[in-house]
Amino acid sequence: MKATAPPAKRRRGPRLAVLALVFCSLLVPIAFLFNRFPAVYVTDERPQQEITLPSFDRLVVEGDRIVHEVPRQGGRDVNAETEDEHGKNSKGNIDLHHQIDTEHKVKVLPPPKVEQVKPVPVPVPPRKDFSDNMRRPRVPSADELEKAKACQLEFGSYCLWSIEHKEVMKDAIVKKLKDQLFVARSYYPSIAKLKGKEALTRELKQNIQEHERVLSESIVDADLPSFIKKKIERMDRAIARAKSCTVDCNNVDKKLRQILHMTDDEAHFHMKQSAYLYNLGVHTMPKSHHCLNMRLTVEYFKSTTLDSDDSPVHKFNVPDHRHYVILSKNVLAASVVINSSVSSSEETRNVVFHVLTDAQNFYAMKHWFSRNAYRESAVNVINYEHIILENLPEFSMQQLYMPEEFRVFISSFERPTEKSRMEYLSVFSHSHFFIPEIFKDLKKVIVLDDDVIVQRDLSFLWNLDMGDKVNAAVKFCGLRLGQLRNLLGEAMYDPQSCAWMSGLNVINLEKWREYNVTENYLQLLEKFRNNDDEASLRAAALPISLLSFQNLVYPLDERLTLSGLGYQYGIEEKVIRTSASLHYNGNMKPWLELGIPNYRKYWKRFLARDERFMDECNVSP
Repeated sequence: MKATAPPAKRRRGPRLAVLALVFCSLLVPIAFLFNRFPAVYVTDERPQQEITLPSFDRLVVEGDRIVHEVPRQGGRDVNAETEDEHGKNSKGNIDLHHQIDTEHKVKVLPPPKVEQVKPVPVPVPPRKDFSDNMRRPRVPSADELEKAKACQLEFGSYCLWSIEHKEVMKDAIVKKLKDQLFVARSYYPSIAKLKGKEALTRELKQNIQEHERVLSESIVDADLPSFIKKKIERMDRAIARAKSCTVDCNNVDKKLRQILHMTDDEAHFHMKQSAYLYNLGVHTMPKSHHCLNMRLTVEYFKSTTLDSDDSPVHKFNVPDHRHYVILSKNVLAASVVINSSVSSSEETRNVVFHVLTDAQNFYAMKHWFSRNAYRESAVNVINYEHIILENLPEFSMQQLYMPEEFRVFISSFERPTEKSRMEYLSVFSHSHFFIPEIFKDLKKVIVLDDDVIVQRDLSFLWNLDMGDKVNAAVKFCGLRLGQLRNLLGEAMYDPQSCAWMSGLNVINLEKWREYNVTENYLQLLEKFRNNDDEASLRAAALPISLLSFQNLVYPLDERLTLSGLGYQYGIEEKVIRTSASLHYNGNMKPWLELGIPNYRKYWKRFLARDERFMDECNVSP
């Protein structure tokens, strides 16, 4: 007989390689999404204030140094080192998309004289008192607030959303099974080493396996089998016998700590998964909105007249009329801004809304506003990309950029127990700086973000005497330019000057052209952009917006706009109703299912009713 050859050994290398590739394919999308919001840490001369601006860019005031953050590349963190004022190298988490050139002074021309300006008062009509039967927000515990402080640095507004939507575990039996399983696992290795305890070892092992099998099939009490109480009793007896044995407590403690660390790692992994889905939800257009855009676009081209605009064209360029400018890629958001504005206005005869949108949404916008009338006002839909390409070919900014938002974390070194608060700072995007070039015949406009609704008549703003100022805005003094000195470089600025918010801004186009704000913006852009990628371009929006309007901002009354409705829970209903306008800045926009329910109702009031395409696409008002 011939001797048979032994079976060939199976190679484990290819298997491990395939598993590694699968694992990496799961991690790469998560890493890519989270790095859409890199961070920069900046310092303040006063050590009492710590500022963090993580959003499209994140900034944190920390000691006397600036730490840049860059996106991960190939799943790795790319750390950059910068020198602080004392010459020491500080290592950061990531570097900003651009490196700011601090060797050249940035000139902002021409600097007008600085004078104290009193904020314009907001006329608020008397309203009846509201009842105290308002929904009171859930008050997070001190432990939740402490965890949220660290969580927000990594996951942002997801932490606030998760706290608000936290569900208390009501399945007591499942919790009991998990607790028993942890204790049994911690004792099992020590009991298995004891002589004469073979029966107890087998009993513990059997009970552990049975608990694992049950928990793999049941996650709520209703799914548990009818005989589960007997299993719990058997496990209790086995644990009691194990505790009565003389074992090395260090081994049990070590095992418990090991299980605790594994549980923490598993919880953090699930938090990453949840945060990924949350960010995916807030950055993705809802399916119903996409359907609406497609239906409107198709209907536009099916129309025989191709939506010839019946609005009086002469209205669009009359300087004495009241012109509002809205940058938007969202049909419903733009319509709500317009509807809320005309609903709150006493006179709409000479009101014109200019909607700047991109080529993709232009035809949907055109068809929507040709179907819907807004009292006596006129709506002018403009293809921003087309008009820049046609009339301003020398400018490279042909893409429409929406207002940029930066998350700001503010805490105090003097009061470390005080909860740090998170704010969203909205500033002009690069597209805003070409408004005077697009509307060359106009003298003054009011710029509205598409996440704003108007609740009061804003006609008094047209009589506002801004003096030599260009931009009338609500100031945000929680952040001063001096705290961003490492980000702003060697530019000339007043360190005590406050930042300002976009959302509702009155723009004096005549003064804008007189002070050459657009030309100054282009000079600053050359200094602050590192390369031509979109991330670097958007990252430069914060310093450019703040420096371009240095000494050119007229302060509006803070009561004119209530911000924070896109991230801040617990705003009183009375405050919301008495505000002249509401700004849903933040991730939780009112048109998303993830929007804060208590605030979405104010936005939904101005949605169109009985609109055929909304019904066909299941867009519920």
